[in-house]
Amino acid sequence: MIKIAPSILSADFCMLDRDLKAIQTADWVHVDVMDGMFVPNITIGIPVVQSIRRHTEMFLDVHLMITQPERYVEDFAAAGADLLSVHLEAGGPPAIRRALDAMGRCGVKKGVALRPITSPEAILPYAEELDLVLVMTVEPGFGGQSFLPGQLDTIERVREILQRRNPRCLLEVDGGINPVTARQAVAAGANVLVAGSAVYGSGDVPGAIAALRGG
Repeated sequence: MIKIAPSILSADFCMLDRDLKAIQTADWVHVDVMDGMFVPNITIGIPVVQSIRRHTEMFLDVHLMITQPERYVEDFAAAGADLLSVHLEAGGPPAIRRALDAMGRCGVKKGVALRPITSPEAILPYAEELDLVLVMTVEPGFGGQSFLPGQLDTIERVREILQRRNPRCLLEVDGGINPVTARQAVAAGANVLVAGSAVYGSGDVPGAIAALRGG
């Protein structure tokens, strides 16, 4: 079953309650947290995640595009995140280890994310314990970018690793997802799709979600 996780990065932040209600036919809410250091953009932080949690019971998939993410795992978990993804490029193995251990203590699901420059094999030290691997199909930092076809090979390789090491782990794809690229990503092994502009920029949010599912 493919999960659809609309990214609120493309929502109207002045109408966030309305835009959360609009995606009720999706499975998850994807929340992009950027600090202006790990990526060249600043988005939202802990107070907004708290507000989102108060206005929806949907699964909150929080993507931390920040430096030293281990410092904030407990705060985002307390704010209401159900799953946290940290970038393997945001710190060395000891920092990633601390972040994943903190997730375990907080009871949130564990995810790691890979930029396009990162080898799929980078997940190997953590693969058995993960709940999700997020493969970026754009360079992270801004919404509305075009899907990088070369990342289909990365999706396939991550799926191969997970099939051997941790078949229950979800494989999420984020970046340039629309009905065409969604089919390509799923064929390569993805089972969670993040889409921002393809959903919120469609003029028909439920229809866009259905189209991403292949309906």
